[in-house]
Amino acid sequence: MTADPRQLLRQQLRQRRRDIPAAERIAAAETLAAHLLSLPFAGISGHVAGYWAMDGEIALHRWQMQLPAQQTYCLPVLHGKLLRFAPWRPGQALVSNRYGIPEPDIDPAQALRPEQMALVIAPLVGFDDGGRRLGMGGGWYDRSFAFRQRQAAPPWLVGVGFSAQQVPSLPVEDWDVAVDAICTEQATLYPEPLNA
Repeated sequence: MTADPRQLLRQQLRQRRRDIPAAERIAAAETLAAHLLSLPFAGISGHVAGYWAMDGEIALHRWQMQLPAQQTYCLPVLHGKLLRFAPWRPGQALVSNRYGIPEPDIDPAQALRPEQMALVIAPLVGFDDGGRRLGMGGGWYDRSFAFRQRQAAPPWLVGVGFSAQQVPSLPVEDWDVAVDAICTEQATLYPEPLNA
């Protein structure tokens, strides 16, 4: 039995991001925030989602602190096999979900549905030159935003990671939901359409 090549790549790229020194991480979070705030749709009104950075993921705290007044910051909440989103500010209660990731302490059924979001920033394990993304492999974002395969934004979907997580090429699966942009500390990529 052969190992899934995407799983091996995930392991290698997760280690690559964990190996980035702390000082570089802090600087990367600052420049990432500037890139996110410069996106053409960055000023959209409504609920915007980030994530709680873990396992070496690039942090979003700089971006969160600079959001415009017309946006409400949210964190993902697991609900069955889909993500929901709940408004959250530093200091508000958090609980650990089944993966040990902090999420707002609310009833997930009361949280916002993916369709109610204006902008969602998702962590990447890897990405390629064409703007294709590689996630953790659980399919949470692909299942939750599958409707984006049939309709245009909003919500706008943006993948983020360190430039060190870029690879030359990634395979595309039928269930993969394309992002509208990928931002790193060095650049912003606008992906090619998956059907091109």
